[in-house]
Amino acid sequence: MTQTEQEGMAPALEISAWINTTPLILSELRGKVVIIHAFQMLCPGCVTHGIPQASAIHELYKNEDVQVIGLHSVFEHHKVMTKEALSVFIGEYGIRFPIAIDRPSEPSSIPTTMALYQMRGTPTLIMLDKQGYLRLNHFGHMSDLQVGSCIGRLLAENNEALPL
Repeated sequence: MTQTEQEGMAPALEISAWINTTPLILSELRGKVVIIHAFQMLCPGCVTHGIPQASAIHELYKNEDVQVIGLHSVFEHHKVMTKEALSVFIGEYGIRFPIAIDRPSEPSSIPTTMALYQMRGTPTLIMLDKQGYLRLNHFGHMSDLQVGSCIGRLLAENNEALPL
């Protein structure tokens, strides 16, 4: 899927645990733009760019109709990326936005939500519009200016989906 294709209603998140929040349900977030940042704590691009970008979005738009969700999707190094290690990582990096731990999938090494959203790896940035439609699924680096522009357009929409 390209970053501008609209694919329809976003699938529900399949989560094994939440950190920094009570469980969030996408259907209950309608009316907000939802930003999902999929990451792994041992992913260099996630640590140097994706997580700081998600933190900046969380801080910048905290008084707007924007919900940032971090999605820890472990598809490699399974034994070391435990919930306990992630909790320490979140504390050390001062991450304040909600973090969801993607549900493992048996027998696949690809976690459930990662597979549902057809992610190619981490970091992945996903944006849902106010109606809950998947509007962006972007693997890799995306500039802050591009991300801000996409969020601004989604916030400005009046219940009609327009291409990003």
